[in-house]
Amino acid sequence: MRDENCIFCKIAAGEIPSATLYEDGDFRAILDLGPASKGHTLILPKQHSRDLTQLPESEAAKVLPLAGKIGAALCSALGADGFNVVQNNGAAAGQTVPHFHLHIIPRYEGGENIVSWTPGSLSEDDRDMIVSKVSGILASKG
Repeated sequence: MRDENCIFCKIAAGEIPSATLYEDGDFRAILDLGPASKGHTLILPKQHSRDLTQLPESEAAKVLPLAGKIGAALCSALGADGFNVVQNNGAAAGQTVPHFHLHIIPRYEGGENIVSWTPGSLSEDDRDMIVSKVSGILASKG
């Protein structure tokens, strides 16, 4: 299913021009117009899903191997030393287009630190509360 108002649905369908690196029946991979690094690529499913929580399992099973294939090709072609795979869900997590997409961000030795965080701490009380609540929800969903 497509969302006629979704810009990523239009790009994935080829209705809006893009710098396409890869395409198959399920996905289109394009260069990001606001790249975090040289070669920053987006993998767009051709079917609309708002985010990871709506992505069909059949597409989810295909997208991670495709990310590995594209990441390896970017490293080989551009001389990158590694790559990040980033996927944001919801505005609070940095998702700016409500269409599931995966970022493949090539990384270069000595380059800018793009994806990182300062490790915090986990108290025993927080640990116990999180485990109890989340495991209960997961168990009820089977």
